[in-house]
Amino acid sequence: FQLQASGGGLVQPGGSLRLSCAASGFLEDVHHIGWFRQAPGKEREWVSYISSVDGSTRYADSVKGRFTASRDNAKNTVYLQMNSLKPEDTAIYYCASDNDPDSDYEEEGEYDYWGQGTLVTVSS
Repeated sequence: FQLQASGGGLVQPGGSLRLSCAASGFLEDVHHIGWFRQAPGKEREWVSYISSVDGSTRYADSVKGRFTASRDNAKNTVYLQMNSLKPEDTAIYYCASDNDPDSDYEEEGEYDYWGQGTLVTVSS
């Protein structure tokens, strides 16, 4: 099972980007997908969660109201729509999959497979 994140780029503050996370297998084979990010000089942090089962979502406080996770099971792809981007959103963004419905979805150690990351730069 492999994941490939894409869609990163350079955007001005206040702009938008949509990240994609394409799975090599069926999304239904995993319980949820998490989005994480790692800013320069900082530890990786959890950003968002989306269930492959029912599409329910969770967000870190820092992105709540600005980011929206969604899924297209027919395409085996998860998306992260990022609006009102701020310079502090600059980071490498990763998607990861987890099969355990009882895991702590904010903990990166709980995840089984990771995409390679895509760089988002928010700058004027």
